Amino acid sequence: MTELLRLAVVGHTNTGKTSLMRTLLRDTAFGEVSGRPSTTRHVEGAKLLADGEAMVALFDTPGMEDAIALLEYVDSLAPPAERIDGPKRIERFLASPSAATRYEQEAKVLRQLLASDAGLYVVDARDPVLAKHRDELTLLASCAKPLLPVLNFVKQPESREAQWREALARLGLHAIVSFDTVAPELDGEARLYEKLITLMDHQRPRLERLIAARARESERRRAAAARIAAEMLVDVAAFRQQVPAEPEQALAEALALTHDAIRHREQMALDALLRLYRFAADDVRASELPLLDGRWEHDIFSSEALSQFGVRLGKGAAAGAAAGFGIDLLTGGLSLGAATAIGALVGGAWQTLENFGGRLIGKLTGSRELTADDTVLRTLGARQQLLLAALEGRGHAAQAPIELGQPEIRRWRESALPEQIERARAHPEWSVLEADQFSDDADRNETIAALADYLASDAPEPA
Repeated sequence: MTELLRLAVVGHTNTGKTSLMRTLLRDTAFGEVSGRPSTTRHVEGAKLLADGEAMVALFDTPGMEDAIALLEYVDSLAPPAERIDGPKRIERFLASPSAATRYEQEAKVLRQLLASDAGLYVVDARDPVLAKHRDELTLLASCAKPLLPVLNFVKQPESREAQWREALARLGLHAIVSFDTVAPELDGEARLYEKLITLMDHQRPRLERLIAARARESERRRAAAARIAAEMLVDVAAFRQQVPAEPEQALAEALALTHDAIRHREQMALDALLRLYRFAADDVRASELPLLDGRWEHDIFSSEALSQFGVRLGKGAAAGAAAGFGIDLLTGGLSLGAATAIGALVGGAWQTLENFGGRLIGKLTGSRELTADDTVLRTLGARQQLLLAALEGRGHAAQAPIELGQPEIRRWRESALPEQIERARAHPEWSVLEADQFSDDADRNETIAALADYLASDAPEPA
């Protein structure tokens, strides 16, 4: 299985051909995606691999812009009463002077399709079916290569999918696939290759191998992503910091350091996830993940972050923050091990103790202990769950905002924290944030694996 299957990606200008290439290649850097017409001016190629072996060569081509005039010109080249097949007509056009001048872009498309085994005809399903599209298809069909229409943007409200399917059927194209390059369905790529098999049964072994390899890659990527998120959550849940009882300035300094450590740990996880899914920091600038330049828009310790994910704080904590003590949301979402310190920081708001549970009440033994509160862990978990779902369903051509997935948030907002979080809290040696005592033992790895399974599972509806 050495000779590659060659697929030309063709269609009218500005329909999403380069977007399809990016999504199939999982490469945001391929080509240029723009709302301007005629962005792609030359043929560009890339390969799809299965277990490290090249299976398919994809060729991105310029958009066809003037098919009506071109078809008339091709017809004019034929002598009266001459009967030759479609490929001969196209080859005669490619040998004409106009193929290098007026119709240079269309010539590149037709030349590449003739040199390929099949073509993927990308359609912007939001466009009305016009005469220029029919003439495009007449010209492409003249190349005598299997042609698979790919309906793009079918999820948009203005999609005309039904009209396109009817028009394509009238032209003899009955094998059609819907594939949204911005938000492809999880099995969308496999269905595209399966449709190709119906047109090219002799390529079945190659395409089935590619389908299987892609499925394995997706599963490994999903599992690796869940583990990245789970390891970060265990690190934060297990983290504890001892703070001297006096002076009070020691507490403020410790809080600042702990905030920075948790922010940095979450950012490390975010960077790792973007690399895993082959997104760069600026690829998600416009999305509602919500990320800006590869960083969370709202600080984990800000009221905006908590309200965005629907995590509630007790009224005592909110009152303490509003009083201007410089401690974000009850010491920025970190709990104190001594009741007396809480009273001093939130101005006597003792109702806070009821909202944050008995674990905040301890004997004053000359030091205080900082640990991540449920509020912070819930927000961290919700942000990671949302990010996993968004990256899994985001095409590499996506530029528009992503809708926030409420089920991914609700499991962290309304359900009990996963038992693995509670287990991690009893093991400060499991946190890499405390490098001096860190221990990467079997129990830690087992806990991370179980939490990763929870993150990777479908988000359940809270009872």
